[in-house]
Amino acid sequence: MDCKIRKWQFDDAKSLSELLNNKKILDNLRDGLPFPYTEADARDYINAMLNANNNSVFAFAIEFDGEVVGSIGVFRKENIHFKTAEMGYYLGEKFWNKGIATAAVRQVCDFVFENSDIIRIYAEPFARNVASCRVLEKAGFVCEGTLRSNAVKNGIVEDMKMYAKIKSAEQ
Repeated sequence: MDCKIRKWQFDDAKSLSELLNNKKILDNLRDGLPFPYTEADARDYINAMLNANNNSVFAFAIEFDGEVVGSIGVFRKENIHFKTAEMGYYLGEKFWNKGIATAAVRQVCDFVFENSDIIRIYAEPFARNVASCRVLEKAGFVCEGTLRSNAVKNGIVEDMKMYAKIKSAEQ
């Protein structure tokens, strides 16, 4: 499998907009993304990620066999949590269940731990998103618990899981 993470490029906008025009993906992400998601929306996102502080935002396209198939990012927190970062990711539906997300999560964690002072990366998937929970587990994250009634998505109160990966001494 040829999966890698790489910096976004403006010519990724068409692929990004096609990936995000899928309610199955949006139903597992936080609110705030427009639907339909246009190429202009994608260009705005890419521009923001390319101009973000590289010590706080680690945002990448997920590429598989030369094609952009998803997005992954790690975002540093502030104040007493300045060595902690939150991770989010998604893949286009036709790329699910191929090990791509797990590979991308491993790669981004390695990159962040090797290139920053971040010591903890966490993710909060919806508890119902068993596939995403499994991705995190396979990538070495530990489930620290269930955040009960933690969010409202599409008018439904949702539980979320708290997963975290801690920088090891070898990194």
